Amino acid sequence: MSRPTLPPQARLHRPSEFASALKGRRLARGALFVVTAAPPAPAEGEAPHARLGMVIAKRYAARATTRNALKRVVREAFRHQRARLPARDYVVRLHSKVAPGSLTALKQAARAEVDAHFERIAR
Repeated sequence: MSRPTLPPQARLHRPSEFASALKGRRLARGALFVVTAAPPAPAEGEAPHARLGMVIAKRYAARATTRNALKRVVREAFRHQRARLPARDYVVRLHSKVAPGSLTALKQAARAEVDAHFERIAR
């Protein structure tokens, strides 16, 4: 059984890639995150696959530790679902202020929400 991985080819890197994915269709919205997606840009010699981009703004999560924890949680959730997701460029964007509280509780809430979003998209 192979482990799910997240190679560099599975991430969005350029601002133009983020811009086109953010102009795409909104697939899910929850208490913390909005997920938008667009068809992937054609790549030479590669089969299309799901790619991830994240926008975790400082104005919604002021502390760097909070932003990094949220990014880690989103990447991990995407890594586990990537094989089941349709070949699109996905952007997960934090759209509301993070409530003060423990980082553990925030990570659990974020993981539950992102897992639910990706489950719904994979169907």
